Amino acid sequence: MEKTNSKLGFVVAGLLLSVLMSGMDNTIVATAMGTIVSDLGGFEQFVWLTSAYIVAEMAGMPLFGKFSDMYGRKRFFQLGLILFIVGSALCGMAGSIIELSIYRAIQGIGASAMIPIAHTIIFDVFPSEKRGKIVGLFGSVFGLATLAGPLLGGYITEYFGWEGIFYINLPIGIIAFVFIAWFYRESKIYEKKKIDWLGTFTLIPAIVCLMLVLELGGHKFLWNSGVIVGLFAVFVVLFIAFLFAEAKAEEPIIPFRMFKNRLFAGSTFVAFFYSGTFIICTIYLPIFVQGVLGATASNSGLILMPLMLGAVVAALLGGHLTSQFSYRTIMIASGIVFVIGIALLSSLSPNSTKVALTAFMIVTGLGMGSSFSVLTIAALHPFEHHQRGVASSTVSFLRSLGMTLGISFFGILQRNLFENQLQSLSVQEVQAISGDLLRDPAAVLAAETRTAIPDAMLHQLSESLSNSITGTFMWAIIPAICTFLFAFWISRERPDESQKISFH
Repeated sequence: MEKTNSKLGFVVAGLLLSVLMSGMDNTIVATAMGTIVSDLGGFEQFVWLTSAYIVAEMAGMPLFGKFSDMYGRKRFFQLGLILFIVGSALCGMAGSIIELSIYRAIQGIGASAMIPIAHTIIFDVFPSEKRGKIVGLFGSVFGLATLAGPLLGGYITEYFGWEGIFYINLPIGIIAFVFIAWFYRESKIYEKKKIDWLGTFTLIPAIVCLMLVLELGGHKFLWNSGVIVGLFAVFVVLFIAFLFAEAKAEEPIIPFRMFKNRLFAGSTFVAFFYSGTFIICTIYLPIFVQGVLGATASNSGLILMPLMLGAVVAALLGGHLTSQFSYRTIMIASGIVFVIGIALLSSLSPNSTKVALTAFMIVTGLGMGSSFSVLTIAALHPFEHHQRGVASSTVSFLRSLGMTLGISFFGILQRNLFENQLQSLSVQEVQAISGDLLRDPAAVLAAETRTAIPDAMLHQLSESLSNSITGTFMWAIIPAICTFLFAFWISRERPDESQKISFH
């Protein structure tokens, strides 16, 4: 354990506030997504509000993880807070989807330092026998964030405008910054290492190229067009170069030797598939509630709360159960419940009752919650102090990669399913109302537009949107099953079984 003169109460409070801020930001934005798109337009680019954040987050994680091992946690955690605060302020002033996406990317860079380093600091300052209790505390704060996010997001959006959902980060972030700046005093147990620049500058462009292929292919460009083929070719070349660079690097940005440890490898891949599936729920459930059930932004937030409540309960329970059961046992049970929850969501329809929707989301939340509190701890468990920054950033990176691929793939899938559903509508009827307006699902989300659409047409359009979203959930059962299967790869360690290894 890292010996410091820090006043741990304030340090923990600063870390908890950062978790509160980042967790609440995600759920607030998801809840207000329909209103933002309706106000700024550009439904075809709305997935970039999340993708830009995640891609930027991914770009910074490997570097910040390495830097924190070399030069210390504090300075880079503070830098992340500053970038997140500045990005939040800019998001509130955005005038278009493109601007908002750019500013979300700034938030993402900040989060790329905050999230993995926060977990690493917990491991640095607390011994293994106390980490379960601290994890439970962090789980409860995450629960507060996820519960308050939908409610606050809906309320702020409806009564003060969507800009306020970003401005709320400013006071929280400033307080967290002050606590860490004044009370966290870290030791100097760090190793200066050579930065793997070649690995960094091959991996990040490769991921960006892959994202562009997934986002533009089959939509703006044909899959066999020169642009898509060219981007995919660049991705393949860069990724191969990345693999060679990592094999020869003295200090690789993603040390493949870590994956020889089953606990780390299994936890990381389970997190990858969890993230790719969970993010779909946060994006498409608000759209379903507003576009299919016709709820307002505030009602959308209230209806989403059962999902988050289930996740909070499971996160707290998972953290406490680590003292009694192995990581493997907890995640196998969690995976079973998660698969059931996603399968239930795929059965939704315009006729679904709020009671059924609430029950389905609670089950899904119970299945996903343990992944928030258990997997990161399990992944960091085998490693020493000077390796935790890299290990934490690697698992966070692959978790974000899962989100990115999930957003892009399922975004394309949902859009194509929706367009296929719209083919059953009369083109003359659509154009008679408002040209191509109904081809933009944002029209279904805006209350003022819904009142202008004839009931028969609105019913068909809502049903088309419903079928596209539930069809997306049906495909999401596949990665949900993968979370269950990969849980068997996790070895049987518990937090009190220290077996530190080195990948050098």
